[in-house]
Amino acid sequence: MPTSFSTCDLCDAHKGDTSGAFRVLPPVFFSFGGLRSFCGPVATLQCFEDNSLVKSALDSPGGGRVLVVDGGASIRRALIGGNLGLAAVRNGWVGLLVDGCVRDVAELSQLQLGILALASMPMPPEKRMQGQRDVPIRVQGLPVQPGDWLYADADGVVLAPRSLL
Repeated sequence: MPTSFSTCDLCDAHKGDTSGAFRVLPPVFFSFGGLRSFCGPVATLQCFEDNSLVKSALDSPGGGRVLVVDGGASIRRALIGGNLGLAAVRNGWVGLLVDGCVRDVAELSQLQLGILALASMPMPPEKRMQGQRDVPIRVQGLPVQPGDWLYADADGVVLAPRSLL
C-alpha cells in the first residue's frame, strides 16, 4: 500500500475537478493517533452516540482500510477509546476518521494508527446496537461511499472514488 503522499500535492493535481469526485473535508478534525499520515480504501459506518457497530467493525479484519464513522458530529459521547484503538491495530485497520469524539487520548496517541476526530470527550458511548455499516454516509456535509479512498496528513483529508497513487 502506498504511504508516501501529500494532500497538498493531491489537491494541486485535482484542483480543476468540478465533478465532485475529488473531495476535501473541512479542517475540523484533530489527530489523536500515533500515525499522522495514512491512506487506504474506506469502510463506512453510521451511528449516533452508540459504538456497538464500531466495536463490531474494528473486531473484524481491516485489511489496510480506513473506517469512516458518521457519528452525527456529536460531541456528547466518545465513539472510540483505547480498547477499540488496540482492536483496530490488532485487526489491520490503518486509520479511523470519526465525525464525533474519542477518549483515552493518551492511549490512542501511542498506537500505530491514524485517528482523526472532532474532539476528545471522556463520556462513554451508549450500547443500543443501532446504526448501519457499509452504507453511503455524509461527513461534514460531504458524501463518503464504501470503497472510496481516503488520504490524510497534517495538511488535511481528501477523498476520491479510486486510488490516486
